[in-house]
Amino acid sequence: MNLFSVEFPVIGMIHLLPLPGSPRFTDIQSVIHQASHDYQALRDGGVDGVLIENFGDIPFPKERVSPHVVAWMMRIVLSLGIDVPFGINVLRNDAISALAVAHATGAHFIRCNILTGAMVTDQGMIEGKSAEVLRYRSLLKCDVRIFADVHVKHAVPLVVQPIERVARDTAYRGLADGLIVTGAETGDPPTSTDMRAVKGAVPDKPLFAGSGTTHQTVPSIIGLADGCIVGKAFKKEGMIENPVDRARVESFMQQVKDLR
Repeated sequence: MNLFSVEFPVIGMIHLLPLPGSPRFTDIQSVIHQASHDYQALRDGGVDGVLIENFGDIPFPKERVSPHVVAWMMRIVLSLGIDVPFGINVLRNDAISALAVAHATGAHFIRCNILTGAMVTDQGMIEGKSAEVLRYRSLLKCDVRIFADVHVKHAVPLVVQPIERVARDTAYRGLADGLIVTGAETGDPPTSTDMRAVKGAVPDKPLFAGSGTTHQTVPSIIGLADGCIVGKAFKKEGMIENPVDRARVESFMQQVKDLR
Protein backbone atom coordinates (compact mmCIF):
# COMPACT_ATOMS: atom_id res chain seq x y z
CA MET A 1 0.00 0.00 0.00
CA ASN A 2 2.84 2.36 -0.88
CA LEU A 3 0.51 5.03 -2.24
CA PHE A 4 -0.83 5.83 1.21
CA SER A 5 0.94 6.52 4.47
CA VAL A 6 -1.81 5.23 6.74
CA GLU A 7 -3.42 1.93 7.62
CA PHE A 8 -6.84 1.48 5.96
CA PRO A 9 -6.79 4.49 3.60
CA VAL A 10 -10.10 6.12 2.75
CA ILE A 11 -10.55 7.26 -0.87
CA GLY A 12 -13.31 9.81 -1.40
CA MET A 13 -15.26 9.99 -4.66
CA ILE A 14 -15.52 13.07 -6.86
CA HIS A 15 -18.54 12.33 -9.02
CA LEU A 16 -18.38 14.72 -11.95
CA LEU A 17 -21.61 16.27 -13.17
CA PRO A 18 -22.57 15.45 -16.78
CA LEU A 19 -19.79 16.39 -19.20
CA PRO A 20 -20.29 17.99 -22.63
CA GLY A 21 -22.05 15.63 -25.03
CA SER A 22 -23.84 13.57 -22.39
CA PRO A 23 -27.67 13.72 -22.27
CA ARG A 24 -27.90 15.66 -19.00
CA PHE A 25 -25.12 18.16 -19.62
CA THR A 26 -26.00 21.78 -18.76
CA ASP A 27 -22.88 23.96 -18.53
CA ILE A 28 -19.21 23.27 -17.93
CA GLN A 29 -18.72 25.90 -15.23
CA SER A 30 -21.19 24.02 -13.01
CA VAL A 31 -19.17 20.83 -13.52
CA ILE A 32 -15.91 22.56 -12.60
CA HIS A 33 -17.46 24.37 -9.61
CA GLN A 34 -18.91 21.22 -8.04
CA ALA A 35 -15.73 19.22 -8.66
CA SER A 36 -13.74 21.94 -6.89
CA HIS A 37 -16.23 22.08 -4.01
CA ASP A 38 -16.21 18.32 -3.59
CA TYR A 39 -12.41 18.09 -3.65
CA GLN A 40 -12.01 20.79 -1.01
CA ALA A 41 -14.67 19.19 1.20
CA LEU A 42 -12.98 15.79 0.92
CA ARG A 43 -9.47 17.13 1.46
CA ASP A 44 -10.42 19.39 4.36
CA GLY A 45 -12.47 16.58 5.83
CA GLY A 46 -9.34 14.43 6.01
CA VAL A 47 -9.60 11.72 3.35
CA ASP A 48 -6.41 9.92 2.35
CA GLY A 49 -7.04 10.07 -1.42
CA VAL A 50 -9.65 10.86 -4.04
CA LEU A 51 -11.02 9.14 -7.14
CA ILE A 52 -12.49 11.21 -9.99
CA GLU A 53 -15.01 9.65 -12.37
CA ASN A 54 -17.50 10.77 -15.02
CA PHE A 55 -20.43 9.61 -12.90
CA GLY A 56 -22.89 12.03 -14.46
CA ASP A 57 -22.44 10.75 -18.01
CA ILE A 58 -25.27 8.21 -17.95
CA PRO A 59 -26.06 6.21 -19.97
CA PHE A 60 -22.44 5.11 -20.23
CA PRO A 61 -20.79 3.69 -23.35
CA LYS A 62 -19.60 0.20 -22.57
CA GLU A 63 -16.08 0.69 -23.91
CA ARG A 64 -14.35 3.80 -25.33
CA VAL A 65 -15.60 7.29 -24.53
CA SER A 66 -15.39 10.19 -26.98
CA PRO A 67 -12.11 12.14 -27.15
CA HIS A 68 -13.68 15.27 -25.67
CA VAL A 69 -14.54 13.34 -22.47
CA VAL A 70 -10.83 12.57 -22.01
CA ALA A 71 -9.95 16.20 -22.71
CA TRP A 72 -12.48 17.63 -20.27
CA MET A 73 -11.61 15.17 -17.52
CA MET A 74 -7.96 16.12 -17.88
CA ARG A 75 -8.76 19.84 -17.76
CA ILE A 76 -11.00 19.46 -14.71
CA VAL A 77 -8.51 17.30 -12.81
CA LEU A 78 -5.67 19.75 -13.47
CA SER A 79 -7.84 22.65 -12.31
CA LEU A 80 -8.31 21.07 -8.87
CA GLY A 81 -4.67 21.29 -7.75
CA ILE A 82 -4.90 17.90 -6.05
CA ASP A 83 -2.23 17.28 -3.43
CA VAL A 84 -3.28 13.85 -2.12
CA PRO A 85 -2.96 10.51 -3.92
CA PHE A 86 -5.66 10.39 -6.58
CA GLY A 87 -7.08 8.15 -9.25
CA ILE A 88 -9.21 8.21 -12.41
CA ASN A 89 -12.16 6.06 -13.45
CA VAL A 90 -13.70 6.47 -16.92
CA LEU A 91 -17.09 4.77 -17.01
CA ARG A 92 -18.18 2.29 -17.93
CA ASN A 93 -14.95 0.46 -18.58
CA ASP A 94 -12.54 2.68 -20.50
CA ALA A 95 -9.27 1.90 -18.71
CA ILE A 96 -7.28 3.08 -21.73
CA SER A 97 -8.73 6.58 -21.45
CA ALA A 98 -8.34 6.48 -17.68
CA LEU A 99 -4.65 5.69 -18.10
CA ALA A 100 -4.29 8.55 -20.59
CA VAL A 101 -5.87 11.03 -18.16
CA ALA A 102 -3.84 9.62 -15.27
CA HIS A 103 -0.58 9.86 -17.22
CA ALA A 104 -1.26 13.47 -18.24
CA THR A 105 -2.38 14.67 -14.80
CA GLY A 106 0.01 12.79 -12.53
CA ALA A 107 -2.64 10.50 -11.06
CA HIS A 108 -1.44 7.56 -9.03
CA PHE A 109 -4.00 4.91 -9.95
CA ILE A 110 -7.00 4.07 -12.09
CA ARG A 111 -10.06 1.97 -11.41
CA CYS A 112 -11.05 -0.61 -13.99
CA ASN A 113 -14.49 -2.14 -13.49
CA ILE A 114 -13.87 -5.21 -15.66
CA LEU A 115 -10.23 -6.07 -16.30
CA THR A 116 -10.65 -9.78 -17.03
CA GLY A 117 -13.52 -12.11 -17.90
CA ALA A 118 -16.93 -11.05 -19.22
CA MET A 119 -19.82 -9.41 -17.40
CA VAL A 120 -23.41 -8.75 -18.42
CA THR A 121 -24.23 -5.14 -17.52
CA ASP A 122 -26.85 -2.50 -18.23
CA GLN A 123 -24.59 -1.47 -21.14
CA GLY A 124 -24.59 -4.99 -22.56
CA MET A 125 -21.83 -7.56 -22.36
CA ILE A 126 -18.44 -6.13 -21.46
CA GLU A 127 -15.26 -8.12 -21.88
CA GLY A 128 -12.09 -7.38 -19.94
CA LYS A 129 -9.14 -6.16 -21.98
CA SER A 130 -6.25 -6.65 -19.62
CA ALA A 131 -3.77 -7.38 -22.42
CA GLU A 132 -4.59 -4.07 -24.13
CA VAL A 133 -4.61 -2.10 -20.89
CA LEU A 134 -1.32 -3.45 -19.55
CA ARG A 135 0.42 -2.98 -22.88
CA TYR A 136 -0.82 0.60 -23.08
CA ARG A 137 0.61 1.27 -19.63
CA SER A 138 3.93 -0.16 -20.79
CA LEU A 139 3.78 2.04 -23.89
CA LEU A 140 3.33 5.13 -21.70
CA LYS A 141 6.18 3.97 -19.44
CA CYS A 142 4.21 5.03 -16.39
CA ASP A 143 3.75 3.47 -12.97
CA VAL A 144 0.04 4.23 -12.58
CA ARG A 145 -1.50 1.45 -10.48
CA ILE A 146 -4.50 -0.49 -11.75
CA PHE A 147 -7.17 -1.22 -9.14
CA ALA A 148 -9.67 -3.67 -10.63
CA ASP A 149 -13.10 -4.78 -9.50
CA VAL A 150 -13.92 -8.41 -8.83
CA HIS A 151 -17.59 -9.07 -9.72
CA VAL A 152 -18.27 -5.36 -10.09
CA LYS A 153 -21.60 -3.81 -9.06
CA HIS A 154 -24.42 -3.38 -11.58
CA ALA A 155 -23.22 -6.49 -13.42
CA VAL A 156 -23.36 -10.28 -13.31
CA PRO A 157 -20.82 -12.75 -14.69
CA LEU A 158 -21.54 -14.21 -18.11
CA VAL A 159 -20.46 -17.56 -16.68
CA VAL A 160 -20.71 -18.02 -12.93
CA GLN A 161 -17.36 -18.83 -11.33
CA PRO A 162 -16.22 -18.85 -7.71
CA ILE A 163 -15.18 -15.35 -6.69
CA GLU A 164 -11.84 -16.73 -5.51
CA ARG A 165 -11.01 -17.87 -9.04
CA VAL A 166 -12.07 -14.53 -10.53
CA ALA A 167 -9.89 -12.74 -7.97
CA ARG A 168 -6.85 -14.85 -8.79
CA ASP A 169 -7.35 -14.37 -12.54
CA THR A 170 -7.72 -10.61 -12.09
CA ALA A 171 -4.62 -10.36 -9.92
CA TYR A 172 -2.24 -12.86 -11.48
CA ARG A 173 -3.37 -13.16 -15.11
CA GLY A 174 -4.81 -9.67 -15.54
CA LEU A 175 -1.96 -8.21 -13.42
CA ALA A 176 -4.11 -5.88 -11.34
CA ASP A 177 -2.17 -4.03 -8.65
CA GLY A 178 -5.11 -3.99 -6.27
CA LEU A 179 -8.60 -5.46 -6.05
CA ILE A 180 -12.01 -3.94 -5.31
CA VAL A 181 -15.10 -5.74 -4.06
CA THR A 182 -18.55 -4.14 -4.09
CA GLY A 183 -22.14 -4.95 -3.34
CA ALA A 184 -24.71 -5.58 -6.07
CA GLU A 185 -25.26 -1.86 -6.78
CA THR A 186 -24.17 1.61 -5.72
CA GLY A 187 -24.54 1.99 -1.96
CA ASP A 188 -24.62 -1.73 -1.20
CA PRO A 189 -21.73 -2.97 0.95
CA PRO A 190 -19.80 -6.06 -0.14
CA THR A 191 -20.56 -9.17 1.83
CA SER A 192 -18.09 -10.34 4.44
CA THR A 193 -18.06 -13.72 2.66
CA ASP A 194 -16.91 -12.14 -0.60
CA MET A 195 -14.24 -10.01 1.07
CA ARG A 196 -12.82 -12.94 3.03
CA ALA A 197 -12.82 -15.10 -0.09
CA VAL A 198 -11.00 -12.51 -2.22
CA LYS A 199 -8.46 -11.67 0.48
CA GLY A 200 -7.82 -15.35 1.09
CA ALA A 201 -7.30 -16.00 -2.62
CA VAL A 202 -5.08 -12.95 -3.18
CA PRO A 203 -3.40 -12.10 0.13
CA ASP A 204 -0.50 -10.18 -1.39
CA LYS A 205 -2.45 -7.34 -3.05
CA PRO A 206 -4.47 -4.57 -1.39
CA LEU A 207 -8.22 -5.08 -1.21
CA PHE A 208 -10.65 -2.16 -1.19
CA ALA A 209 -14.33 -2.15 -0.29
CA GLY A 210 -15.72 -0.28 -3.29
CA SER A 211 -19.28 0.51 -2.20
CA GLY A 212 -21.49 0.75 0.85
CA THR A 213 -18.93 1.83 3.45
CA THR A 214 -20.76 4.00 6.00
CA HIS A 215 -20.59 4.84 9.70
CA GLN A 216 -22.60 1.69 10.32
CA THR A 217 -20.61 -0.71 8.13
CA VAL A 218 -17.02 0.52 8.50
CA PRO A 219 -16.34 -1.26 11.83
CA SER A 220 -16.83 -4.62 10.12
CA ILE A 221 -15.25 -3.65 6.80
CA ILE A 222 -12.06 -2.34 8.37
CA GLY A 223 -11.27 -5.81 9.65
CA LEU A 224 -11.70 -7.41 6.23
CA ALA A 225 -10.38 -4.92 3.66
CA ASP A 226 -7.18 -2.89 3.41
CA GLY A 227 -9.00 0.31 2.49
CA CYS A 228 -12.28 1.68 1.18
CA ILE A 229 -13.74 3.92 -1.52
CA VAL A 230 -16.55 6.15 -0.26
CA GLY A 231 -19.04 8.13 -2.33
CA LYS A 232 -22.65 8.18 -1.20
CA ALA A 233 -21.92 8.30 2.54
CA PHE A 234 -20.02 11.58 2.10
CA LYS A 235 -22.80 13.35 0.23
CA LYS A 236 -25.22 15.82 1.78
CA GLU A 237 -28.10 13.88 3.38
CA GLY A 238 -26.46 10.68 2.09
CA MET A 239 -27.92 11.24 -1.38
CA ILE A 240 -25.64 10.23 -4.28
CA GLU A 241 -26.71 13.18 -6.46
CA ASN A 242 -25.81 15.81 -3.81
CA PRO A 243 -22.49 17.61 -3.26
CA VAL A 244 -19.99 16.33 -0.71
CA ASP A 245 -20.73 17.41 2.88
CA ARG A 246 -17.49 18.24 4.73
CA ALA A 247 -19.07 17.60 8.14
CA ARG A 248 -20.03 14.06 7.09
CA VAL A 249 -16.48 13.47 5.84
CA GLU A 250 -14.95 14.74 9.09
CA SER A 251 -17.23 12.58 11.21
CA PHE A 252 -16.48 9.47 9.16
CA MET A 253 -12.74 10.07 9.17
CA GLN A 254 -12.70 10.55 12.93
CA GLN A 255 -14.44 7.20 13.30
CA VAL A 256 -11.89 5.56 11.02
CA LYS A 257 -8.99 7.09 12.96
CA ASP A 258 -10.44 5.72 16.17
CA LEU A 259 -10.83 2.27 14.61
CA ARG A 260 -7.31 2.26 13.21
